[in-house]
Amino acid sequence: MAPENPFNSYRDQLATLNDSGKRRWVYAQKPKGKLYKYRNLVSYTLLTLLFGLPFVKIGGEPLFLLNVLERKFILFGVRFWPQDFHIFLFSMITLFVFVVFFTVSYGRIWCGWACPQTIFMEFIFRKIEYLIEGTPQQQRKLNTQSFNFEKFWKKSLKTILFFAICFIITNTFLSYIIGIDELWKIINEPIAKHKLGFTIALLFSGAMFFVFAKLREQVCTMICPYGRLQGVLLDSNTIVVAYDYKRGEERAPLEAGEDRKENGKGDCIDCYQCVNVCPTGIDVRDGTQLECINCTACIDECNSVMKWLGRPQGLIRFDSEKNIAEGKKKNWPVRKIAYTFVLSLLIVIVITLFASRSDLEAVILRTPGLLYQEQSANRISNMYNFKVINKSTKHIPIHFKLLNLKGEIKVIREDIDTKASSIKEGVFFAILPKSEVTSDNTLIKIGVYAGNQLIEEVDLTFVGPN
Repeated sequence: MAPENPFNSYRDQLATLNDSGKRRWVYAQKPKGKLYKYRNLVSYTLLTLLFGLPFVKIGGEPLFLLNVLERKFILFGVRFWPQDFHIFLFSMITLFVFVVFFTVSYGRIWCGWACPQTIFMEFIFRKIEYLIEGTPQQQRKLNTQSFNFEKFWKKSLKTILFFAICFIITNTFLSYIIGIDELWKIINEPIAKHKLGFTIALLFSGAMFFVFAKLREQVCTMICPYGRLQGVLLDSNTIVVAYDYKRGEERAPLEAGEDRKENGKGDCIDCYQCVNVCPTGIDVRDGTQLECINCTACIDECNSVMKWLGRPQGLIRFDSEKNIAEGKKKNWPVRKIAYTFVLSLLIVIVITLFASRSDLEAVILRTPGLLYQEQSANRISNMYNFKVINKSTKHIPIHFKLLNLKGEIKVIREDIDTKASSIKEGVFFAILPKSEVTSDNTLIKIGVYAGNQLIEEVDLTFVGPN
């Protein structure tokens, strides 16, 4: 039986809770339709990338590696160092602004189409559940029936498969931290050598199993901070999955041979299919709600009903509340255009920062606490400390040159020979003829060269006699 018309009542509790505050389990009907096919394509593409990218390498380095413990970060085969923190900081700011602007403009599309929680739940675990336990009606019957052999083998098989997949996902995430080669090495070694790591992997797998076997949509509605954040970001111009109440109301069951328009009835026949298919158990006809993840399952289901009725599709569709209230077609407000422009600009800036990042970085400082040194042949020297960071995967020989004055650079002990992904530190003397030292603080420019290529110019002060 359909609930009371939501336009005459107000829902003041989560859709997955009953009047006593206990959990109401969601038995979502299997979606079908054009948008669901698109979601399948997007989801399985993302899953392929997730499980396949750890095996992709560029120049011997993994495509992505986020080793927090060893502070080793590799993106697109390029290793990033603490000296690249400004790029990371700007990227995080861009990500935050992107989340805010994207949500204000386009709602919670991320949640329904790209979020790992949704993709794993709807396109792996729930499909396994459909395959083993059957339709939502069969699942409900199985859960309520007394314990027998059928219930035992179905629940056992589902539990084993769920946990096995969670363990695979845990190891996939681990490969993004330690690298696929190190993970493969651990897998081929006895468990006794990695008791702690194996225990942690089991615990993470168990936590993931609990999320997908028990918590499910509660993660989206009660735990995820992004879901809570959208409540203060959405407005009447935001594109959301919306019900056209002007066209749909007054809703009423379909009666044979009636003229619904003449009887003051809307296109909504109160079939409740949009609710049955919703993975978070809400009624989209109640308006924009916290639990809606914009998965579009209700759009497909409603469109199929409208097609069967011979009525125009789009009773539930992507649109803004303002457009529905004013009876307008979709438009792009100035603010949305501005937000999209800012987002595009930020993305271009981040890409430019990544592209312009140098493989070599040199830090040169005058040795503190030392004055100039008198050399033979009327020459004066100053001592400098240097640090050269080789961020590339290649061996690069380095040397220094004076660019603006006559003189020489003399490196102490050895030549600068930077190995791949390493830091080279040392000391050198800058030696100038007295004729070049015109004050007690003379500006000198030192060029850092990799072979014949000038990598960086560094301005320094050269201390001399008054």
